[in-house]
Amino acid sequence: MYNTLIVEKNAKGYLKISFNRPEKRNAVNFQLMDELGIALSQAASDKDVKVLLLTGEGSQAFCSGGDLSEFQNLYTEEEAFAMLSRMGKILYELAIFPKPTIALLNGSAVGGGCEIATACDFRLAKKGIKLGFVQGTLGITTGWGAASLLFEKLPEQKAMKLLLDAKVHSSEDAKEFGFIDEIIDMEDWEGFPQHFLRHEPGVLMAYKKILVKKWEDGGLKERMDAEIRECSKLWATEAHHDAVSRFLNKKK
Repeated sequence: MYNTLIVEKNAKGYLKISFNRPEKRNAVNFQLMDELGIALSQAASDKDVKVLLLTGEGSQAFCSGGDLSEFQNLYTEEEAFAMLSRMGKILYELAIFPKPTIALLNGSAVGGGCEIATACDFRLAKKGIKLGFVQGTLGITTGWGAASLLFEKLPEQKAMKLLLDAKVHSSEDAKEFGFIDEIIDMEDWEGFPQHFLRHEPGVLMAYKKILVKKWEDGGLKERMDAEIRECSKLWATEAHHDAVSRFLNKKK
């Protein structure tokens, strides 16, 4: 059913979704957006799923963000907004997913990869991996709405520093910031949600519902939409297009 995802349901009560584009460092393209939206919708209504896990296929990358080789031909603000808001909607659905969600960072997570991780309730990372909100180096801001989410999850000054620095950090440094919950060995990740899985789904969903209600009352969706619009404006600038050209030429 899926080409860019691997979806595995476990009898213990969790569903694992793996980004399956290792040759592209699991970068997000339009097909992955479509498939992720479908997978989230199906998992949300599956009464057997207690916990949702997102990770990346392979050992190199969790997700390297948006696939610039596919998105480089988006030039105008409206073209950018169409793409960014499409993924922003999926990120919001991930954030308000009715059950606990975990990002298992098996490898590097930069740019949009960090945005996806931010939308999850918890973030576990392999020792020594690299991650960062590097969007600023491309002349844009977070494009899928994750800065608004980050301000919900970290103290404002720490969130601002992660965003404004636009640096790549080690998983250990990110744990000091409070962005990463635990540094783990990949084979031991199941120890983190084991207590969650002992509960009935209704218990897990009731607590998540309280959190989602707080975000809805605080206008999270509207703030994410406004953030995406600001990124769309920056996307249309020469500074961004020049930075993307330099990045793609460097990769060659």
